[in-house]
Amino acid sequence: MRPTRATALLTAGLVTLLGVPAGAAAAAGAPAHLYVNNQDGSNCSDSGSGTQAVPYCTISAAAKAVAPGQTVLIKPGKQYDEDVVVDRSGDPGKPITFAADPAAGGLQVDLTPYKRLAISGASHVVVRGLFTHGGVQVSRSSDVELDRIRASRPKGAALVVGEASSDVRVSRGNLVGIRVEGGAQRTVISRNLLSGSTGSPVSAADAPGTVVTNNTVYGYFCGPIIAVDGASTGSGVFNNVLVPQGASSCATPDPRPGISVAQSATTGTKADYNLIVNAPYSWSGTTYKDRASFEAATGQGAHDIVTPTADNIGAWEGSLTVDSADPTAPGVLPTDFHGNPTADDPGAPNTGKDGGYLDRGAYELQDGLSQVWMSVDRTYAPVGTAVEVQAVSNSNWSSTMTYEVDFGDGTAPVVTKQGTGPHGLAQHAYTKPGDYVIKVAAVNAVGKRVFTEQPVKATPAVPLTANFASAPVLPTSDDPIDRTRPLTVAVDTAASATPWPVETVTVDFGDGTTSARDDKLGSVRHTYNTPGEYQVTLSLVDVKGARSKVTKPVKVDYAASGYVATEPFRLMDTRTSGPLMAGVPHGMNLPVGLNVPGHVMSGSMASVVLNVTVTHATQDAFLAATPYYTERPTTSNLNVRAGGTVSNTVTVPASEFGQAFFTLNAGRADVIVDFVGYYQPNIGQRFSPVSPTRLADTREAGGALGAGQTRTVKVAGAAGIPAGASAVALNLTSTDTTAGTFVTAYPDPAKRPATSNLNPEPGKAKSNQVIVPVGPNGTITLYNHWGSTHLVVDVVGFYGKEGKALFTPVVPKRLADTRDTGRLAAGATATAAGVPAGAVGAVVNLTATESAGAGYLTAYGFGAARPDASSLNTLPGVTVPNHVTTPVGDGKISVYNGPWGGPTHVITDLLGYFTQG
Repeated sequence: MRPTRATALLTAGLVTLLGVPAGAAAAAGAPAHLYVNNQDGSNCSDSGSGTQAVPYCTISAAAKAVAPGQTVLIKPGKQYDEDVVVDRSGDPGKPITFAADPAAGGLQVDLTPYKRLAISGASHVVVRGLFTHGGVQVSRSSDVELDRIRASRPKGAALVVGEASSDVRVSRGNLVGIRVEGGAQRTVISRNLLSGSTGSPVSAADAPGTVVTNNTVYGYFCGPIIAVDGASTGSGVFNNVLVPQGASSCATPDPRPGISVAQSATTGTKADYNLIVNAPYSWSGTTYKDRASFEAATGQGAHDIVTPTADNIGAWEGSLTVDSADPTAPGVLPTDFHGNPTADDPGAPNTGKDGGYLDRGAYELQDGLSQVWMSVDRTYAPVGTAVEVQAVSNSNWSSTMTYEVDFGDGTAPVVTKQGTGPHGLAQHAYTKPGDYVIKVAAVNAVGKRVFTEQPVKATPAVPLTANFASAPVLPTSDDPIDRTRPLTVAVDTAASATPWPVETVTVDFGDGTTSARDDKLGSVRHTYNTPGEYQVTLSLVDVKGARSKVTKPVKVDYAASGYVATEPFRLMDTRTSGPLMAGVPHGMNLPVGLNVPGHVMSGSMASVVLNVTVTHATQDAFLAATPYYTERPTTSNLNVRAGGTVSNTVTVPASEFGQAFFTLNAGRADVIVDFVGYYQPNIGQRFSPVSPTRLADTREAGGALGAGQTRTVKVAGAAGIPAGASAVALNLTSTDTTAGTFVTAYPDPAKRPATSNLNPEPGKAKSNQVIVPVGPNGTITLYNHWGSTHLVVDVVGFYGKEGKALFTPVVPKRLADTRDTGRLAAGATATAAGVPAGAVGAVVNLTATESAGAGYLTAYGFGAARPDASSLNTLPGVTVPNHVTTPVGDGKISVYNGPWGGPTHVITDLLGYFTQG
């Protein structure tokens, strides 16, 4: 193989073949480009100045305005319904150019069928990327370049060059016939795909100096494939591939001449290095059946190849066209039909002139390079350790490839002819820790480059050290589909020191659960069943066999949450599915991520607020709610007498799988559960407790509620509750009840839900805390079903934008039990301690039992003034629970026993607490 040879320039004008040469510019004051765009919405106008904002609608309008040195960029896509006539001229070195807009990605400009292009009386003109079925005609013109033209014509040749035109160059086109005539001089036809028209695909008549070089020509019709007639002296036919086809319909069938030169044209005309498929020659009126006789008689065609079939010609390995042409022939171009450069196939002998490796015909075989792959023996390693790179490409000519390796640290790229081997493409040792990107470029012999890259990490040269950080994972949206489970933590192992790649990563979460992964440092999530402190152990093993282990405590707890109020709806009723049995936890699916009719629920609720009613109890019993199936807390939420009905608000965390469980300690009973609302981190409204304040008492105003009656109570804007509150926490008490009934509290008087909040009974004062969304005009509505009853409404707090505290649920926890210390006397106050520090409010389940008489309990913040409102009404011989939201002082709650009920035992269970921040 020889070095690339310089190719001969035909004329000084050839510099325009690949575009305007450096230094050429438009006329002084004129823009470099004019624009043509006829597509819808282009805002085009033929009366404008052809700017990109207001382009011309037609090519003809631009042809009338273009000045020397300007390029007309034509937008492809929609056909141009016009004949285009170019009759303006450029200047030497400053042609006027018409080209398809390169922004269109190589599309051609298409004229409507049978519209034509004519260049008439013009000089220094370039036309590139035009498609027409109406043909192209060049007349009385000079220094014209027609590049990448695709053309046909209903009759005759697609391109006609005539009427004494000169120096016309036709390159890289797809044309159905070219005819040069009428005294045209020095026409060059190079690297085109040509086919026959009604006569010869290429013909020159009275056209001296016509050069036909490196074309692929198919002779589909009768007559010679290339015909040089008349006074076409000094012409040349070189490096072409000529394929006769379809001769059966001709009056004189094959063999017809591949090349025919009339006697009048032989002076100074030359032909050589052509490849002809099974066709004779005709020279000066004599037919020669083979190459040898043709050369012997004329001295032409000494290096021609005549082959019987077209099976072995084309741009592929082993083709007769490859590396066999004359690179010094007139009209040779540096690029082929597709714009590919001249390339030397290392597997083919260079049989071209003087060992040249130009291919015959319109196409130049390329090596197929399009991709390179890289492998790195160590994607990370300590500084000072050599990183070895291997690379391979899909080049067909691997022996000609060059690889450039840039290690990304500022050092000079390594350039090598070797892609793979025992020591790799290149080796490099980083001197500083850091993240780097290795880039490999594969470059073939003609300069085509393809790239790939690989990130690597240079690590400090320190021992393997396991380390991790942990953080809770909290939801960031209220999407009903996404689910971020409570008590989820992320253990991020990326803080480990790993000078060598890690082979295994094992995280023991301390609850019997382990996560093991191969070579995957990073973050792993885990959801715990219960809050607590766990010992988490990270174990690492690297590729060198080194081991490291670290154990750290991880504290897991529920997160502070905002409250989302919903309109109440029934969630469960065992009266239709069968009662609860003593000691058997009854699971209930919470509406996590479910679209309950009329209610869109978040997928990430952390805890829920329920109104729970127990009825049809077969014996005295209590009910406990928990997020866990296997553990029943030592606390209770409701206490029921045999045959009685009792209701209470319950706040309980959602389990890992979005469930809650209820356990009855004795007998059987039915349980009815109404959904009230839920808490979720980052979502919902904050809470502000207020000192219990009475909002309504039907004994003093309005009278008792009769059967089926409602009463509206103003809540927002009263008792320190802001007008913008979204929900209120109330203590609802019934008294002087005439019949067993139920009471419902709800926001919209026009939409009473099929739920209940309180179950009044004759002769008993009963209480229950409720959380109710604020309805129209800042009100709530109370409904009584049977008989009549008086109702007392005490507000204990509100939720809204003005709220100041977030709620953190806890697994129910007992704070105080006077059964261990003695009953609380009438008029006395007990203290329940153990609320977490910083809490401003708490949610507790307050239970009175073994009461001596009918009285009341009031819960309030330790150290604060005692309010007049009550939190629970005691009954002699009856265990009475109530869900209570109360302020907290110094982590303590005060519980006052009213003066007339006598002594009673008081049990205080913590369900959650509120903190500011």
